[in-house]
Amino acid sequence: MSQIKQAAVVGGGVIGAGWLARLIENGIDVNVYDPAPDAQQKIEAVLINSRHVYNKLTMAPRTKEGAIHYAASLEEAVASAELIVESVPERLDIKQSVYADIEKYAAPDALIASSTSGIMPSDLQAEMQNPERLLVAHPFNPVYLLPLVELVGGKATSAETIERAKTIYKSVGMHPLHVKKEIEAFIADRLLEAVWRESLWLVKDGIATTEDIDDAIRLGFGLRWAQMGTFETYRIAGGEAGMRHFMEQFGPCLTWPWTKLMDVPEFNDELVDLIADQSDQQSGHHSIRELERIRDDNLISILQALKLNDWGAGKVLANYEKMRYDAAGADAIEEGDDFSKPIRTLEIQVPNDWTDYNNHMNESRYLEAFSQATDAFLRIIGVDVEYVAAGNSYFTVETHIRHLDEVAALQPVYATTQVLKGEGKKLQLFNRLYHEDGRLLATGEHMLLHVSLETRRSSAPENQVAEKLSEIVSLHAALDTPDGAGNAIG
Repeated sequence: MSQIKQAAVVGGGVIGAGWLARLIENGIDVNVYDPAPDAQQKIEAVLINSRHVYNKLTMAPRTKEGAIHYAASLEEAVASAELIVESVPERLDIKQSVYADIEKYAAPDALIASSTSGIMPSDLQAEMQNPERLLVAHPFNPVYLLPLVELVGGKATSAETIERAKTIYKSVGMHPLHVKKEIEAFIADRLLEAVWRESLWLVKDGIATTEDIDDAIRLGFGLRWAQMGTFETYRIAGGEAGMRHFMEQFGPCLTWPWTKLMDVPEFNDELVDLIADQSDQQSGHHSIRELERIRDDNLISILQALKLNDWGAGKVLANYEKMRYDAAGADAIEEGDDFSKPIRTLEIQVPNDWTDYNNHMNESRYLEAFSQATDAFLRIIGVDVEYVAAGNSYFTVETHIRHLDEVAALQPVYATTQVLKGEGKKLQLFNRLYHEDGRLLATGEHMLLHVSLETRRSSAPENQVAEKLSEIVSLHAALDTPDGAGNAIG
């Protein structure tokens, strides 16, 4: 569950649009203000990619997307916001002018978070009336996918502001990294600047092309960095003796004249042409939107691989996924589902990788959809993360699926769940999968047994689960028996 309901994004460029995508994906309503005439068009292009990402990133239920409102003025955008994300151009005078206007119209307890990639927060807040509520929340592109956000407080930023920000960003699936002392460009960009500066020299001096340098990173140490960073990688390089041995062995080379980090190549038209021409030759056959889609799909695969090992950014994704699963049942109840009829337990767009060579959803994914619907129903009756952690669950013992119609990738579908029986240890569910246009695509009948995870034997559900289930059973008893219920293969 997100910690806020209403946010504002001021500035709709690449970073502002990325923030918007992450916030609405977590059910937060967002007012956007950007006076550029093509701002909405550019934002919608980013949202096409972000929605593609969230269809594939995790199998956890997606919350209902937050509403987007394109505000006609800054006042309209920030008046009701609990979090105000500033993503305007990287000029101190522009940012300070925007904060002066924000403070006129925003609620006194609204957090103001700058997306700046390098300006000191003390400078940003220098002319504010209430500087204690401003901090830097520096994300990384694509904001809707990469989990890191650097939190940097200025001299006047309160400790409460930092803690509130940590809670908010964790609730939208991010890893807030608190930078202990403010410094220009913070942590990550200072490291990137070192690599970028050295890369410019290597190209300028004819030692490598832009593609050579990218290959050196993505085919070599970049793969290590994705999971272990610098220090953990070098700890391993030290062998059994660890980091101390590595430092003793390789420390002296720091004085060797390997690097040009303390010098900067002249930034002239010749260098710009050299870099730009090589970059065009390297990847100019792809549009920027195509490169973004390729980047995002690759990042999803890396994140999913890391999640399997509960490591690095994969651990952040796993925690976010658990949070979404746990919130799904509560979301259904909060949204006022009518439990006297089959309960809507799933709403998704068919992911690309759910389809076969005909671009139709393959048969195993019908079972996947029904599994998600069943899980959502279980959370509604109280079989959530805490219930399972306490040693109780339901296991599926029998399933019968009828495949009635076809559905293609990226088409919207939803599922409903009807309880046929729910007494004692047994739970019999009937799921229906529909296309958004109303076509019935498949049905799934499932028999589940309540099980003690300690004994691995069937057991009666806990009272709170039994009571909620009994309430729904009594309501569904008035429903007609579904067509196909009780059938075997004919």
